Amino acid sequence: MTQEQQTAIEGIYEVCIGIPEPISAIQYWEQFGYRIGQVGELTADVANQLYGVNSSLRSIRLYHQNADHGLIRLMVWQNPTHEGLGTASMKIKGNRWATSLTADLLSILNHIEDAKAAGLPIRHTNPYWEVIYNKERKSRPFIEPAVGVREMLLLQPLARQVLFQRFGYTLPNYGQVNHNAALKVSQFTHMGIIVQDDSKETLKFYEEVLGLLRVRDDVETSYESSPAGRDIFDLNPGEKFIVTTFDDPRSSKSDLMAARSGRLYIIRFPEDINLESRFEAAQPGSLGMSLYTYRVKGIQEYCDRIKASNVQKVTDIISNEFGETSFSFVAPDGYFWTLLEGNYPSSVTFRNKQVVNKLNHPEA
Repeated sequence: MTQEQQTAIEGIYEVCIGIPEPISAIQYWEQFGYRIGQVGELTADVANQLYGVNSSLRSIRLYHQNADHGLIRLMVWQNPTHEGLGTASMKIKGNRWATSLTADLLSILNHIEDAKAAGLPIRHTNPYWEVIYNKERKSRPFIEPAVGVREMLLLQPLARQVLFQRFGYTLPNYGQVNHNAALKVSQFTHMGIIVQDDSKETLKFYEEVLGLLRVRDDVETSYESSPAGRDIFDLNPGEKFIVTTFDDPRSSKSDLMAARSGRLYIIRFPEDINLESRFEAAQPGSLGMSLYTYRVKGIQEYCDRIKASNVQKVTDIISNEFGETSFSFVAPDGYFWTLLEGNYPSSVTFRNKQVVNKLNHPEA
């Protein structure tokens, strides 16, 4: 068996969200189709070993239907280290966000406008029309189908989301909408980070060391070319960014219908643009979206491979709060990652009330 067969990586497994208490976060994400799954905790000493945070930790993993990626880990730190990015601009180094497919974007917009009217801290963009694939195709409005997406940004103190709705096409393995959920949303389909690297050297880590599939590269978005990109990423006239995406290796570069969600979007701004660096606000210990994880097979081989690369630091392999073998590292671009090895449970037996009670009263 080859090294490639022995070690395998999938799409981004979890978006980890630091929260001050679990009840409101669970209620919020249930509207997006997530449900309570596993619960675990770590002492401050072990949390410091794995995440570099000297605080005890209680975590709850949220599942979405039968998805094996795009899950959520809510992390309740006894002593959070940072209030997080909040509703800060997307155009900063250290930024993290998560994107979901929805069947009803306007229902979400209704809630956004109600939240704004209630004075809640929230920032959003309009639901822009974007043609994602076959942009050169000339369609006849009102005669031929409109093929594209509506997408909008939603920023809140503990969640940085992009939501999109498809029109005129489907991708069978790229997001499964939970139609029983109030907001009819899929699991997270892709997650993003911001970098500055004109040489593209840091991109090699994700392809050559982690073994992800590079499916799109050097896709340019400018202030002039994309109203959605302009608004979401606060572009000024003349500014642009370059998109590179990395997929689960089971995805495809050439067959669109074989594309899988769990994708990593790397938004690369030119080095001549002055970007603020906020890494300290979006790493473990922080509130809000502060960590992504990958699930792998052959975790020792991954640890050895990563230690031999140009990462900044690597932890030892230890058990995480769910009893899974796990380790963390800081990638060459400055982003903190955690890898874990574990099997997705075939069934979940926790009851919501019991889990919430345990989270609020861990001594019980």
